[in-house]
Parts: sequence; structure tokens; C-alpha cells
Amino acid sequence: MIRTTELLELFQRHRGDAIVVPGRGGRFWVDISTKPTLDLPLGDPAMGGHAGFALGLALAQPKRKVVVFDSEGDLQMSLGVLGMIAEQRPANLYHFLLDNECYATTGGQPVPNATQMRYHELARASGYPRVHAFDRLEALAVEIEGILAAPGPVFVALKVVPEIQNEPIGARRKWQTRTRRQMVDDLRKELGMAG
Repeated sequence: MIRTTELLELFQRHRGDAIVVPGRGGRFWVDISTKPTLDLPLGDPAMGGHAGFALGLALAQPKRKVVVFDSEGDLQMSLGVLGMIAEQRPANLYHFLLDNECYATTGGQPVPNATQMRYHELARASGYPRVHAFDRLEALAVEIEGILAAPGPVFVALKVVPEIQNEPIGARRKWQTRTRRQMVDDLRKELGMAG
């Protein structure tokens, strides 16, 4: 299994100028990202919506890569998004799924059918043209440059170590320090769009 921070550090070295929707990995990503104005961490209230949001961004900004770090808990809440992404075929969308087999942000409860789900096979069956699955960082490190160079939509399923949060939400470190308005304003400036 892969440690989330090591995965995100590897990705950061290959990011370029991609817009990143960090999803459930957001609490780790904010400490790793070197381009926070290109990050759109939606936070916990968006469970189930990260991939759909990333699809909208990819369609709105077709000349810019959009990367989403989704989770299996999020994806199970919205499996229909796989078909929507496959149908729209955004060549600039890279869908990374972090699968730790549990709801880590709510105490570690198991995700339904956690050990049997093959998310990359669901993505392939939904029509994603390029699909990958990794459970070792070394194997991903060999392939990541080619994955990000290929046209999307690309789906990458990653088995990651569960890092469970058991403290009450109000006691947790706040990793989302910008308001949604600030995030949108920062991204618009970064993309050269008028306010």
C-alpha cells in the first residue's frame, strides 16, 4: 500500500501547471503543493462531488490539465460520474482514486465491499479509455510521467494506507485556510481571467 503523502509528493514533481482538486487528500496536499493558487480544496462538505466538480473544471478549461484526488467513499456516493466523465471524454482530466478501504475522516468505518471493489475495472467498463491500478509507489513512479502525458480521461486507482481521523471535527487542524471565494479569485487570476 502507498502512503498518501508520498503519493502526493511524487505527483507534485510532475504537476506542471495542472489545476488540482485534492478531495479527501486535501489535508495532506496543502502542505505539499507549491502552487496553492491552482488548488481547489472543496473540503469535507463536498463528499461525493469531487469528480463531478473536476469534470466541470476540465470542460471549462480544456487547455489546462485538471487532476482530482478522489476517494472510494466519495466515488461510491456518486458512481454515475464515471459514465458522465467517459461520455464527455475530457482529454485534460486525470482522475486519481485513493482507496484506503474505509471512511478515514469519520473514524475508519469500512466502505461497503471494501476488499472486493475494483474501481479501475468500473472505470474501464464505464468507458474511460486509459485505466491504471497501483498498490506500490515504486510502480507508480515508473509510470506517472506517461500517465500524465497521455490524453484523458485517465483513471488511476491507488491502494493507500488508511490514516484515520478520530478527533472531533472542531478539534482538527484546519487545512482549508482560504474561503471558496478566495480560491475562485486566485484561480481566475492564475488563469488570466478578469475578476
